[in-house]
Amino acid sequence: MIFKDKTVIITGGSEGVGAATARLFAEAGANLMLVARNKKNLEAIAEELREKSKVEIFAMDVSDADACVDVFKKAKFEFGRVDILVNNAGYHARGNVEAAEPAELARMVDVNLRAPILLTRIALPYLRESGEGAIINVGSLAGRVVYPGASTYSATKAGLRLFTLALAEELRGSAIKIGLVSPGPISTGFIMEDMDAVSDISFSQPMSSAEQVAQSVLDICGNNILDEAIPKRSGILATVIGLMPWLGRLLRPSLERKGQRVKKALKAEAKARAARTE
Repeated sequence: MIFKDKTVIITGGSEGVGAATARLFAEAGANLMLVARNKKNLEAIAEELREKSKVEIFAMDVSDADACVDVFKKAKFEFGRVDILVNNAGYHARGNVEAAEPAELARMVDVNLRAPILLTRIALPYLRESGEGAIINVGSLAGRVVYPGASTYSATKAGLRLFTLALAEELRGSAIKIGLVSPGPISTGFIMEDMDAVSDISFSQPMSSAEQVAQSVLDICGNNILDEAIPKRSGILATVIGLMPWLGRLLRPSLERKGQRVKKALKAEAKARAARTE
């Protein structure tokens, strides 16, 4: 797909995968509408990219249904069209269900599942008006396999995956591309800022960069892939364990030990970097 002069709305667009995706779309000449809660962070990434692309920002919470409608209206007013929606915003309150605050559980459902469904529904008439387009959802390998301390998060990502697959069937034969990018652990603040809160088993898998995930988002807009796991080997392992939970229980101790070693090394690296900057 050619992105020049296309309009792309990216949720969670101020940092991490969202910001990396914005940078790649800007390089390709797309118009950008960046969405996130933190206006200051949005302004920073917008200022960075305006030398390469037309960029507008919209500070909002994706769980706000009225704001979801308004962001599309603004994108159409500013750029004249909407072509691509990247549902990237995510939220994870780690820990067992029994220990979690009910409001935190509800927020995970709202941000990770309800918002992408609503934004997709709002996007479709705009994309049909443009004549073509794409809706790309950023999921997680947690949606394919059981992760300790991530029951609700995994449920929302599994729901997002099934929503994507079903929507692709609904839109089969149309000019609108539907895709899902499902990464494992990513070296962003989502994980790296509080490693102790992240399960050891998460660190047992190869860690992708935000740029690698962002490239997959751009690629899937124009290829024939519907559901892409990153990295592929982790995707295969997650799928197999998801189909055979007994195997996951059997492998868990060794995966956790490996994750503990990786986590320890990453924390040592972070401590060394901090010492060098003092």
